[in-house]
Order: sequence, then C-alpha cells, then structure tokens
Amino acid sequence: MEAPATATEGDYEAVEHELGVLLRRARALSAEMAREVHPELEFAAYGLLVGMHDCVRSRPSDLADYLGVGKATISRQMKVLEQLGLIERQPDPDDGRAHLLVLTEEGRRRLDVARTARQKRFHAMLDTWPAEDVRVLAGMLARFNELAERVSKANRG
Repeated sequence: MEAPATATEGDYEAVEHELGVLLRRARALSAEMAREVHPELEFAAYGLLVGMHDCVRSRPSDLADYLGVGKATISRQMKVLEQLGLIERQPDPDDGRAHLLVLTEEGRRRLDVARTARQKRFHAMLDTWPAEDVRVLAGMLARFNELAERVSKANRG
C-alpha cells in the first residue's frame, strides 16, 4: 500500500489564498447582514449578536472568549446593541454582581430575518452543486474549524 502524498508548498499557498478570499467575502456578507438587521449596525457587532443567539444567555466575558475578542470590544459593541434596542442586560441569578446579555424580542426577530435571508442565499449558490459536494464542503469546513479552535485554545493557555 502506497503512503498518502504529502502536500506541497503550492498546496498550502492555494489554501491560504482561497481562505483569504473566503474571509473577505464572509466579512462583506456579515456587513450586509448587519445592515439587514439594522441600518446602523456595524458588521463586528453583528458577530456579537449571532454569538448571543448561539449562547442564549451569556456574561460579556463569556462572549469575549467565545468570539475571541477583548472585553473592551464587547463592552463597546454592547452599548451600540443596547442603544439600537437589540439586546438587554439582565441580572445574573447565580451572581448578583454580574449581568447577562440577552437578545430582545426585536433583536431576535431582526436577526432571524437576516439569518433566513443568508440561508436562502447559500442555498441558491450551492443548489447547482451535487448534494455530496455540499456535504463534503460542510464536513471539511467543520473539520477546519475544529482544528482552528484547538490551535486557538492551545495558544491561549
């Protein structure tokens, strides 16, 4: 049995290039989704809103860890999201000194509308691909994200 081929420098350069393109397009899509949620919403705050949706009820420090950003960034984005009526602070029942961040009903509604639009866009883009290719892409992205998370955790501590 033959050993698997080793990736070449050109292979790694191609991955780096394609990831760069993907990230630029993802950033542009996030900015567009942010505007769909609210015309005054910055794309970085959109990520916080999605993180809050995924984590349901979170302390600001938990969200900072989850998103890999500093607490000052979370604090700044929280203020904007509160002013726009998309999130609110609630007392933490487990710690009277702390508070939790939750989406308001309006924030949840607006985010759901934007996410549905994004899902339709992905479906329309990938509809021309065979189903197996879509599954492979999803699996490879999940595998890459798991690896990136492990590396990130190892670098943090």
